[in-house]
Amino acid sequence: MTPTTPMTGDHTARSPRPTALDAVHRALGATLTDFAGWSMPLRYGSERAEHQAVRTSAGLFDLSHMGEITVTGPGAGALLDHALVGLLSALPVGRARYTMICDAAGGILDDLIVYRLDTHEYLVVANASNAGTVLDALTDRAAGFDAAVRDDRDAYALIAVQGPESPGILGRLTDADLAGLKYYAGLPGTVAGRRALIARTGYTGEDGFELFCAPADAEPLWRAITEAGKPEGLVPCGLACRDTLRLEAGMPLYGHELTTATTPFDAGLGRVVRFDKPGDFVGRERLAAAAERAASAPPRALVGLVARGRRVPRAGFAVVDAGGAVIGQVTSGAPSPTLGKPIALAYVDPAHAAPGTEGVAVDIRGTHEPFDVVAPPFYTRQK
Repeated sequence: MTPTTPMTGDHTARSPRPTALDAVHRALGATLTDFAGWSMPLRYGSERAEHQAVRTSAGLFDLSHMGEITVTGPGAGALLDHALVGLLSALPVGRARYTMICDAAGGILDDLIVYRLDTHEYLVVANASNAGTVLDALTDRAAGFDAAVRDDRDAYALIAVQGPESPGILGRLTDADLAGLKYYAGLPGTVAGRRALIARTGYTGEDGFELFCAPADAEPLWRAITEAGKPEGLVPCGLACRDTLRLEAGMPLYGHELTTATTPFDAGLGRVVRFDKPGDFVGRERLAAAAERAASAPPRALVGLVARGRRVPRAGFAVVDAGGAVIGQVTSGAPSPTLGKPIALAYVDPAHAAPGTEGVAVDIRGTHEPFDVVAPPFYTRQK
């Protein structure tokens, strides 16, 4: 898809910035929040009901705060191989890949999804809070490559329909071959008469689609999907339930499980680093050391925690052993609507990382609440 909306410059000066669907959110009575400089819907009513709708039927999300960056030119693949930890030049046209951009010390600047739109064209999608950082890093790293980096944050709105009923709902609005669209793939198509890049990606642990469209088409698309999803009970969903959905699915969140103080190997995601690709890439030396350390003497491990009680752990709470010694820290925590129990992700000492380790607790405001150590994810959809 070729963006048609002109760029309008620096995003950091606007706070909070409305998305193209702002009027729709307000008409639906959404609770709005300032998220990374954007005015985003937190919830429309009950975040638990929104969560359960995605698990059992379908939910509709506005994700227009995400940052889109287009990389074009004969050297686009080589640039991305150099700038990111993955092997993007080998990505087939029409496919997508989860990857990361690291600094020279191996710290994670952001986690990304990269779509290959054409032989010499890639779409890099960054987290909203890091989009400027990723854009600057790609621009700096493009020196010497026959490639151009373009800020397309204003060229796209992004809508996601997620849940087991999403293929049927979207299928009534498009002639695109959804059945033939693989997971982590995208194709250009028409949805409700509007052009869009239709991607089978998501952040909820469910089947679903993300639609990259022109901002002017966002509201007609939202209304068409809402109408088409009425028989299945599709509901609008905010950021609150998106967070509990991704936590149940064991997906990391930048600023929580992923930071510049964390390498992909620290986060248990070393598989995204491709040391076998040709040429050098930013962070290679330090990442190789991190890989060796993770294999022989990892300083910590990312684990799942399931509460035996009802109190909810939050990010920053200490994880302790049977003797009360601090052995780690919670990075994300919330009540799990699907499990009916509080859950958390936490970095802990490797000696306490094995599932079933006894005596692990979380210090919740002075009380050591018992938790079971498990291997994430907490929820896996049935296929």
